Amino acid sequence: MKLRIAFRLLILALAAPSILTTHASACSNKIIQGTYAFTIHGTILLPDGSSLIVNGLAKTTFDGVGNIKQLDAVAVNGNLPQGWRLSLGTYSVNPDCTGTFTVSNDPQPPIHVLMLVSESGNKIHAVVIDPGFATTSDAERIRAPKN
Repeated sequence: MKLRIAFRLLILALAAPSILTTHASACSNKIIQGTYAFTIHGTILLPDGSSLIVNGLAKTTFDGVGNIKQLDAVAVNGNLPQGWRLSLGTYSVNPDCTGTFTVSNDPQPPIHVLMLVSESGNKIHAVVIDPGFATTSDAERIRAPKN
């Protein structure tokens, strides 16, 4: 009997850290606080049936409370019409590490994105969900927030 109790206590002691880690790893806006380097690839599908190839880079800073500041350089069909472009936006991360963000750079319409946060907030995988876009991006954290 004492051996069974000791065995159950041992199992509980071994399981407790993993249970605590599971709860500690829940996502929120704070998990992606910092600056990320994004690579962007995809296609824009035009109403006439033609398409444009999109490739780009973005340096995106998430403030931990739902705001984004982004510098991006996006080439369309191999042409980079301007250098770095400033965009501002908002984001939201769910407890299951899925989320959304929107970036705007006037006069163009906002871009709406679904994201998946991975590796304890060090990576983000994203897809644009606006009609006519078949564009994905991946990012890794390049700078953690200053404490």
